[in-house]
Amino acid sequence: MKIKLKRDFYLNPTLQVAKDLIGKFLIHKKGNKIYQAQIIETEAYSGFNDMASHAAKKKTKRNEIMFKQGGCAYVYLIYGMYHCLNVVTEKNDYPSAVLIRALDYPNSDGPGKLCREFEITKQIHNGIDLTGNVLWIEDRGIKPNIVSDKRICVDYAGESANWPWRFVIKEK
Repeated sequence: MKIKLKRDFYLNPTLQVAKDLIGKFLIHKKGNKIYQAQIIETEAYSGFNDMASHAAKKKTKRNEIMFKQGGCAYVYLIYGMYHCLNVVTEKNDYPSAVLIRALDYPNSDGPGKLCREFEITKQIHNGIDLTGNVLWIEDRGIKPNIVSDKRICVDYAGESANWPWRFVIKEK
């Protein structure tokens, strides 16, 4: 059974959404091609006190999508060459999103790689409604065991760097 996630899923607290996305399927329809794979790793970023978040200090042109109501994509460019896909969560004017870090798909074991493999770009997908018919997430009834750990590559974020806000499927 394939059920496209509805807006109310994305309005939940960011940490809950980050955990609940594990095991779901990311779908991207581009013309006649459909990309789909299971989400196996996420990272949560939430609020004004999360120093690892792009929105920790203030709203800017780059991060303004993070301040929208949950259920849209926040896609940004890092190192001038890699796109990263985030799922915006919670309510309007509260900056929060979940980074999709990895998929169960060849060459998709990092946020930049998965965007490259799924042809997700800032120019096309930043701000797109995840309840639409281009980019969406499906629940297929899979309930994996999940573990949490500290986030990756946010050493600059002080105490926020050690928050266990990264979620992965527990290895057997």
